[in-house]
Amino acid sequence: MRILQVSTADIAGGAERVAFGLFDRYRELGHESWLAVGTKRTRDPNVVTLDHADAEHFWYRLWTHVAAKLSPHIGSTKGAGRGKQWSEYLSQPGRWLNWQFGHEYFDFPGTRDLLALTPGSPDIVHCHNLHGPRSGPRGDYFDLRMLPWLSRQAPLMITLHDAWLLSGHCAHSFDCDRWRTGCGQCPDLTIYPALKRDGTAYNWRRKKQIFENLRIYIATPSQWLMRKVEQSILAPAIIEKRVIPNGVDLRTFKPADQRTVRQELGLPVDTSILMFAAYGVRHNRWKDFQMLHQAVITVAKQMAGHPLLFLAIGQESPPEKIGNAEIRFLPFEPDPAKMAKYYQAADLYVHAARADTFPTTVLEALACGRPVIASAVGGIPEQVDEGQTGFLIEAGDQQSMAGRIEQLLRDTSRRSAMGRCAAMAARSRFDLEQQVDAYLEWYESILHPASRLQTLPTV
Repeated sequence: MRILQVSTADIAGGAERVAFGLFDRYRELGHESWLAVGTKRTRDPNVVTLDHADAEHFWYRLWTHVAAKLSPHIGSTKGAGRGKQWSEYLSQPGRWLNWQFGHEYFDFPGTRDLLALTPGSPDIVHCHNLHGPRSGPRGDYFDLRMLPWLSRQAPLMITLHDAWLLSGHCAHSFDCDRWRTGCGQCPDLTIYPALKRDGTAYNWRRKKQIFENLRIYIATPSQWLMRKVEQSILAPAIIEKRVIPNGVDLRTFKPADQRTVRQELGLPVDTSILMFAAYGVRHNRWKDFQMLHQAVITVAKQMAGHPLLFLAIGQESPPEKIGNAEIRFLPFEPDPAKMAKYYQAADLYVHAARADTFPTTVLEALACGRPVIASAVGGIPEQVDEGQTGFLIEAGDQQSMAGRIEQLLRDTSRRSAMGRCAAMAARSRFDLEQQVDAYLEWYESILHPASRLQTLPTV
């Protein structure tokens, strides 16, 4: 099959890693696999960029050229930074005005050339996150208005990794349910992707109008997110929907000898190690690093004399020393093999979240044989088996988090047993091969519906 996927970037957070993992495995299996992205960071020839520059007018090219000329002088020449910022705004005045009014911006003309980015027409187009990697007037990359047209050119599938398509602006709505009825009077415009003013009712209505002309296949990694989809403005557009859990590559994420891995990473071999990973770990709105920070302090007090190391991966920052505990910050690690070593070196993976869909880090930890202690939000309860592969706690409950951490650090035998269960659960439920097979079977049934009918039992 010729499979074209669309994603924000080829290397970034969990959603992007899911898309890239599928893209790479499809290619290994002999399919013509392509990935169109808003931001390309690898040199992979089958990753293509949705480039809007060639489709823009002279005004855009002029001011982006000015911004590029100013960029090297930021920090050394007074006013260079402000000049670059204004040049970027002037390059797309319509986008800047939309930002001022709180309207989501969809005018990305390169989207119409999506199907021409690959040799031959794709048999299926599979989209992932269609919003940008950051908030603000320079965030997005895809023209949502092109979805109905795309769905008429080839079967169109979207895997939702958050709830942005269902709302007037936010990727997760926390306790707000206005996305069901039309948004407006938004209780928090700062939720990613943030808006400057409350244009959420307008944004919701515009998405609804787009979806009215759309016929699409929808996948989610969790039942939790699918239930939201079924109550949303996207529901009438759905031809077929399936819950397909994300998977991880078990060739990379697997149990290993902890002492050996710690020595390779230069980590202490006789210290209890906790691990948490998130993009922008300290300031990630969806996660709750402050709660974890307090939990580590509590555990350090309760286990005085017991050395403790907390690895926070996803953002560089100076280390902290709290009694017998050290908090060590490490930058985002794009290499899966290196990330696997950190999981293998840890005793526990702790995941504090305010909102989450189906975090890949939890799956990777389980696959490496590490018990997971996590907030019971979003789709996380569908990942962690309470008391078997880890523990679930109420969001924000620092005392419960600390209590569970201390319990498993003191009880080596139970921690080891839960780690074995975690690895078995990953093999049976969260193998990338299962995810790949599920999508390929679905593609095949969409492209050749007669073959699906032939496999149905006769009555």
